Order: sequence, then C-alpha cells, then structure tokens
Amino acid sequence: MMSRVQKGMIAGLAATVAVSVLEAANLYFGPWTASFPRLLSVMLQTPDLMVVGWIAHFVVGTLILGPLFGVLCPRLPTDTPESKGILFAVGAFVVMGLTVAPLVGVLGGRPVGIFFMQAGFGTLAWMIATHAVYGVVLGSVYGRLVERGKRAHAPAGATAH
Repeated sequence: MMSRVQKGMIAGLAATVAVSVLEAANLYFGPWTASFPRLLSVMLQTPDLMVVGWIAHFVVGTLILGPLFGVLCPRLPTDTPESKGILFAVGAFVVMGLTVAPLVGVLGGRPVGIFFMQAGFGTLAWMIATHAVYGVVLGSVYGRLVERGKRAHAPAGATAH
C-alpha cells in the first residue's frame, strides 16, 4: 500500500510535468511572461543557467510540494481533491511570493519583489494560472490514487466509499 507521501510525490510529478508543458510553450512560442524556471534560476543566482531553474522546478514540485500535499490534503477545507489542490498550490504561491521571492532579492542583490512583481503583472497572472493548473492536476492524480487504494483494499463484494 502506498503512503499519502508517496501518492503526493507521484501526483506532484504529474502536476510538474503538466505545468512544464505550459512553461515550455511559453518559452517556445513567446515568451509571453517570465517563466517560472527562469525566475528560479535568477533566484538561485544562476541567471544564465536556466537548466538550474528547471531542475529546481522539478525538485520542488515533485519532492517538496507533492508530499506536503499528500500530508495536508485530508485537512484542507474543500470538498474535491481538485479544489484542495488549487487551494494548496495557490497558497504555496502566496507563501513563496511573500517570503522567498523578496528574501532572495535581498540576499542576492537582484530584487524580484513581492510576488515577483519586478517581472511585471503578466508574470504574476501567469504564476497564479500555472499554480492553479498544478493544483488541479495534483489533486486529480492524488484523488485517483487514493480511490484506487481504497478499491484495492475493499473486501470482496463490498463497495469503496
């Protein structure tokens, strides 16, 4: 049986891949806004190495946010796994935008501002939208894994609730 943390990690990987497709489209066809991997590479003091931002994007989405969602999901105050995912992901963006983004600017000497506002309003809107997409995929995959686990352990002839 898979733990909530393991389910969250799998869901986090799926959600990170989904958002990465959007970010790749943004970079290939645009860029319309500053991409999250680009912002991460700037935050990590490697502005010329966007691969560092991509690696950080996958590590955080899969190994930090996914498992954390697995732990917190049962406690989130909404009804569906998808709405729990959106609440969690947008909440994570708010925490990051109010703490990590301004702090990195202070420490690194490159101001990114609260909610990355140095990159413009379009970037803020893009970040909220992609975090919402991350949350929908995260919640959906996690919810399906939970339901699959319930069905696998239900007694023969019983229905899973």
